[in-house]
Amino acid sequence: MLRKADGERDPEEMKRINGLFIAGTDTGVGKTIITAALTAALRADGVNAGIWKPVQSGAPLGSGITDAERLISASGIEELPQAVAPFTFDAPLTPMLAAKQAGVTLVLQKLLDGGEPLVQRYDALLVEGAGGVAVPLTDEHLVIDFIAHLGIPVLIVARSGLGTINHTILTASLLRQRSIPIIGVILNDGEQTAACNDPSRDTNAELIERFSGLKVLGRFPPLQGVFTPKALTEIIRKTVPILPIKQAMAFDDTGGTLE
Repeated sequence: MLRKADGERDPEEMKRINGLFIAGTDTGVGKTIITAALTAALRADGVNAGIWKPVQSGAPLGSGITDAERLISASGIEELPQAVAPFTFDAPLTPMLAAKQAGVTLVLQKLLDGGEPLVQRYDALLVEGAGGVAVPLTDEHLVIDFIAHLGIPVLIVARSGLGTINHTILTASLLRQRSIPIIGVILNDGEQTAACNDPSRDTNAELIERFSGLKVLGRFPPLQGVFTPKALTEIIRKTVPILPIKQAMAFDDTGGTLE
């Protein structure tokens, strides 16, 4: 559920989220394209799924390159960018610092409240984080604090190449310290040239599973150019099992709600 900063909630004002938080091991690991692809696939299966990017930084709305605009285009949802991302800041800095540069002091409860309209409109939300789980959001809170307040499980997106074992295990360890459930990991190949030149990509999934106890759900292929929701849906269906995603958000394999 969406909770107030002190852990209390008003059941008359709040609606339960059937959702999934997409957390990265770092910035630039592919959270946005994978979030959009999963959303497109869920919607193609009849799930009324939406996307929420609580805060983003690095470009202005209208530029066409913000995460919110890319999420809308690639997933096929009909939303305004400012609805998907209620807080957008131009500076390419961590959200807390980007907000301060814009003269705004972010507060955790305001970030939580920003998602309420989306909670009311959708049966399920895929919530994309900003950078990794230890990124500062406010003067007092990290991304992981935001996740804990939402009370939804996490899907970790990680690079498939060299260094990902360390980053993924550390991310999982921090989430586990807060008793946040993790449904698994998706590895993202990123650019084709990098995938071809990194032999570690062939063994990293097995080693992540061995040393973390997490399930690597799939390996997302390298993409170039602009992809339609239909094309991304087909890629997800070939590379990532969608059932664990549905079950994490309390939906069965037909899109119906699990009792």
